[in-house]
Amino acid sequence: MSLGDGWENDDGGGRRPEDDAGRGIVTAFGQTMKTLRVREGMEREEFGRQLGYSASTIASFEQGRRIPSPRTIERADEVLRASGLLCLWKEEVERAQYPVFFQGMAALEKECLELLMYDTHVVNGLLQTEEYMRALLAMRRPPLDQETIEHRVTARLARQDIFDRRPAPLLGFVMDEAVLRHRYGGRGVLRGQLEHLLLIGQKRNVEIQVMSIDCEDNAGVNGPFTVVTRKDGKKFVYAETHATSTLETDPEQTVLAAARYGIIRSQALTPRESLEFMEGLLGSL
Repeated sequence: MSLGDGWENDDGGGRRPEDDAGRGIVTAFGQTMKTLRVREGMEREEFGRQLGYSASTIASFEQGRRIPSPRTIERADEVLRASGLLCLWKEEVERAQYPVFFQGMAALEKECLELLMYDTHVVNGLLQTEEYMRALLAMRRPPLDQETIEHRVTARLARQDIFDRRPAPLLGFVMDEAVLRHRYGGRGVLRGQLEHLLLIGQKRNVEIQVMSIDCEDNAGVNGPFTVVTRKDGKKFVYAETHATSTLETDPEQTVLAAARYGIIRSQALTPRESLEFMEGLLGSL
């Protein structure tokens, strides 16, 4: 699965660019920041102190090995008296955190009015606990190195800021029952994941539904997908297969996907029934 924000080092100093294209952008931004710092006659230690980072983290920013957060970029612009020059990079630098094939979806997530997701294999990334994430990533083959795992865990956690956004988008999740029965990482990991789902499911802008294995009809047999509605009303459909993805913009296809999701939702347990079902699963662990 493709993710959002990336890796932080041991003092919370930023994320790694996800691919070669992103590295070019981040490197150019870092060089610009260094040029402005030198112009101000400021050493890395002093600059880092004003931003709340170590000198080594500032070096990582300047060398394009770490990506500063939007808030850090704003603060750097202020400290270096850049008059908005660094802030002009914010969107490009943020986009560089994502693999190229996920960048479109990442942008839509940040500005969506409604997000509707159907999942068949694992709990949706926006709903995963950190322990569940780590269990999934540890099972990848070929194995991921620890740095990549840390990167992707932080990435997925950062995307979950969507639950605290104001105004809150409407978020709908339907997942197959089998997703909730897989004990990825062990019984304790699943228990924590179910508890988290029950907590998130109580939010007024969130609906979580379970597609029972006893259901004889399922309009989602073609696999998982996400329907995104932007604030201007335009719809998009996102789907992933292995290491690639598609972001459909054709109005006919997006309307049909939204209709298909509506059917899936009607075939699944209601949100209340789904929460009761998850409570039962939790009690059986």
